[in-house]
Amino acid sequence: MVLVNGLGVFWPAAIAQVELADGETVLGAWVREETNPDTDEETFQLKTGNREFDPQRMDFHWYPKDSIRQVSYPSDVYVLERPENGDFFGFLDDVQTPSLELPGEGEPSERFQAALAEVRREQANTIEPIARQLSLLNGQLQKIGNKILKLEYRNKRAGAEADASLPDDDLAQLRAEEGEIKAQSDQLVAEKLAQETALRSNVALFRTASGEVQEIPLTNIVRWYQPNAMGPAAKIKHYAAKIWELLADEPRESNTEGGLFPAIFGTVMLVFLMSIACFPLGVLAGVYLGEYAREGVLVRMVRIAVNNLAGIPSIVYGIFGLGFFVYGLGGLVDQWFFPERAAAGVPTYGTGGILWASMTLGLLTVPVAIVATEEALRTIPRGFREGSYALGATKFQTLWRVLLPMATPGMMTGFILAMARAAGEVAPLMITGVVKLAPNLPLDGQFPFFHPDRKFMHLGFHIFDIAYQSPNVEASKPMVYVTTLLLVLIVLVMSGAAIYLRNQMAKRFRSRTI
Repeated sequence: MVLVNGLGVFWPAAIAQVELADGETVLGAWVREETNPDTDEETFQLKTGNREFDPQRMDFHWYPKDSIRQVSYPSDVYVLERPENGDFFGFLDDVQTPSLELPGEGEPSERFQAALAEVRREQANTIEPIARQLSLLNGQLQKIGNKILKLEYRNKRAGAEADASLPDDDLAQLRAEEGEIKAQSDQLVAEKLAQETALRSNVALFRTASGEVQEIPLTNIVRWYQPNAMGPAAKIKHYAAKIWELLADEPRESNTEGGLFPAIFGTVMLVFLMSIACFPLGVLAGVYLGEYAREGVLVRMVRIAVNNLAGIPSIVYGIFGLGFFVYGLGGLVDQWFFPERAAAGVPTYGTGGILWASMTLGLLTVPVAIVATEEALRTIPRGFREGSYALGATKFQTLWRVLLPMATPGMMTGFILAMARAAGEVAPLMITGVVKLAPNLPLDGQFPFFHPDRKFMHLGFHIFDIAYQSPNVEASKPMVYVTTLLLVLIVLVMSGAAIYLRNQMAKRFRSRTI
């Protein structure tokens, strides 16, 4: 089910024009047919789109099957993908471009394509540069704000209330720079708003199935296509474009449409950081318990505790991570390195982020790594140890040169199990840093390039959010399927790479001799 719906959700479905017995005409994509268990009436569901013009604000509707009078598939129907309100289905009537210099002659479809291309060119040439300048100014404001907090904190620590009430030269200069940047930012915001308003005046007139004409701003059109007129090559091209959008773009429409790149990036980085936190600690603990610790009551209790830790619910680890990592270690880091922000009530590391979420998942999965390491060392025949000792090797040399290489495949098995479990965990992340939408990635081109304190998106939480928190369940179903399929594929790819490395290590060290 997940595979079929996940792979087929982006295929352009044919748009049917259905005339009903009561005289109503609707446009929509045929979804499914069902029999009402209460009335034994056969019904069918259409995705009708045009959500903002529907009295119930819905784009999925059920109709009695015996009410169908006629079904046709007009070739000139348009499907418009928009940033909000879902898809729009209709017929193109005219194009009005008061702020664009375009020829007024020609077919409406030709003028529509030309106007849309011109609007996108204007957006790229005027609005996007302004947005980049605003982003740079916001970065400068953050830096200046941090410097102001440091100076204010310094004055407060100095205890000179008279001097603190009158800003020193550095503080006054920073506040003057902050005011200038804010003025520039306000001017750019006003200029950007004026440009967007001018572009929004360029509209396309579309006629709905009921005959009403609606104005659709060209700036609100993300993609358009005519599914009933598309051939196999055009449909494959559309499908490939949608797959690329899924992998490379950001989500839109309350995460029910658009891309999943921030969630994919956050999931992969979380597993990578978890591996760094989990695997070395698990290996060290397993080596100590298997090779150095003397058997006794304490060691047996530790083994029992490790085995029991693997069965604790993940939400318990989340609560522990919130208390120990976020409020404990994060609060100490803020007090030591960012005291001015802590004093102002703006924590840096004392709040959820990808670092603390990774550490929490590392604790959750470290028992698996410990048990796998100890078991891998235990399966090595004792003759290898005795032969190494007979040749004069020390215990550490035997461990480093003989035992660990031979135990690596077994250790990798534990690592694979830990990685697969961590990739699908959601409960601990919900209270340690995951969010619905994170526009700023933990890794970017701004110094220091890696920002472990930032919030992040995760595919597992994305599934939970759109499946159970979305106001439009029917519209979110396709994204639930495709996100689930993508998460499974990512786990399979990462696990497959780890399994390949494990098999290569097994071949290399299978016949290792002293």
